Amino acid sequence: MKYKKWEDILTFSAVLLFIILVNVNLKFIPLRIDLTEEKRFTISDATKDLLENLDDVLYVEVYLEGDLNSGFKRLRNSIEETLEEFRIYGGDHIEYKFVNPDEAPNATARNRFYQQLAAKGLPATTLYDNIDGKRTEKVIFPGAIISYRNRETPVLLLKGNKTASAQERLNQSVEGIEYELTSGIRKLGLGNKKNIAFVYGHNELDPNQLQDITTSLSEYFVVDRVQIDKTKLDIYDALVVAQPKAAFSETDKYLLDQYIMKGGKALFMIDKIQMNLDSIATGGTYAFGYDLNIEDLLFRYGVRINMDLLQDQQAGIIEVYTGNVGDQPNIERLPWPYYIYLNTFSEHPIVRNMDVVYSKFVSSIDTVTAKNVVKTPLMFTSKYTKQKMAPTMVDLNELKADMNPAAYNKSNLPIAYLLEGTFRSLYATSFPPRGINTDNKLNESQPTKVIVVADGDIIANEFDPQSGQAIPLDFDPIRRQELSNKEFIINALNYLTDENGLIASRAKQITMRPLDKFRVDEEKVYWQIFNIAFPVCLVILFGVVRFYWRKKTYSK
Repeated sequence: MKYKKWEDILTFSAVLLFIILVNVNLKFIPLRIDLTEEKRFTISDATKDLLENLDDVLYVEVYLEGDLNSGFKRLRNSIEETLEEFRIYGGDHIEYKFVNPDEAPNATARNRFYQQLAAKGLPATTLYDNIDGKRTEKVIFPGAIISYRNRETPVLLLKGNKTASAQERLNQSVEGIEYELTSGIRKLGLGNKKNIAFVYGHNELDPNQLQDITTSLSEYFVVDRVQIDKTKLDIYDALVVAQPKAAFSETDKYLLDQYIMKGGKALFMIDKIQMNLDSIATGGTYAFGYDLNIEDLLFRYGVRINMDLLQDQQAGIIEVYTGNVGDQPNIERLPWPYYIYLNTFSEHPIVRNMDVVYSKFVSSIDTVTAKNVVKTPLMFTSKYTKQKMAPTMVDLNELKADMNPAAYNKSNLPIAYLLEGTFRSLYATSFPPRGINTDNKLNESQPTKVIVVADGDIIANEFDPQSGQAIPLDFDPIRRQELSNKEFIINALNYLTDENGLIASRAKQITMRPLDKFRVDEEKVYWQIFNIAFPVCLVILFGVVRFYWRKKTYSK
């Protein structure tokens, strides 16, 4: 018995030592098993590659800390979980800290800190809550500052569609944490910047109208402007055709087609209808279609922009002069159904969980047969849309008409499409323009991507009439509302040029599983008693059964 006792002790010690050694050495083995249904703790391969290639310390300071309600605590914990996952692959190059903005010693210091965060690009959010029947307010900063090699950039982590409920929007924010953080890291110059170019020479938007989007895109890309027939297009990863108003020459069209055949990517933002807002204010104008001479090119690739103008009950605001009040002009702000707020999106990573895109004088898009091309709609109008075929009269007198729901009998018309696959050249069965060298002519493309949007105003910034400064593309100054126009353009170009699939992290979906509050209130006491009493009764039952089993066994 003495030897048996020592044998048991040694066996137990050996097993315990083995378990300790395994646990100590497991931290050096990158073994990660995500057992959640949505793979919420799994980060994309592109993010792993980005983190593994860090060669200096990346510091993340998150300002979502302190006394938060349950929803924001979940967002805060999800941010920490994601950063912990980042440390698995970034190692000691990833450091982070959570800071409570309210921990300043006095109100003056706290307000100064608030102003510093706002100046860095982290706006405050007022959190409303109900505690013991009392409504409370709290200022929070749901964002972070990422620093790398003496550079820093703000990252907003409260995203999502504002038309969704607060709980749904928080869930959308949780889904987008990985992408927002990796986008911030890319802004700091990590990873190779792709080359993109805005096409000009066909009366496209001028550099002033593209000022805000160009500045934002420069954080991700090397941005240029090109004339198609005077530049070697192959050096660019993507081209942007932004609201042309003059026809493309046959030479330009052929060169653009062959650029895409060689695997080039393109974002077309096309106004199909001619519209001059100044003419509308002076008695109305007829809306006619543009002849841009690229309609057949887009048709061959799989889409057709219709010769129509859409009106929608989700209308933006137009300022109208209605006379004078005394010696001052009277300006009224009225809903203008040709200005459409788009907040119906597909589940594609480009547009998933976006807020609202502001469009003006938009047309609808139909798809046509194109072999080996996958067509994915990205943005839609609302359930209440009116379609006017061109030519048609557009007049401010339409503001006087009631927006009768019966007249808005169209629903969810697509206005943007993503086309992916191998495209057939427009010149596969026709002659190219004269004087063009066709030695390397391709009739079918390499696998590539094209995005077509039936509105060019989405990318154009306006100007403050008083200061002359460009108004940010992601802000509506009349409604004082944030927009997702800039986010859409950046996401679209990131997707077109993203060879590693970094934007795929936007497709992450976490299912909400809310508790039934009424059932919780009704069954709360029952489950409390059950969870306390049942384990105790189970232990007592086990003891009784074991006692009688031993008595029966050893009484013999």
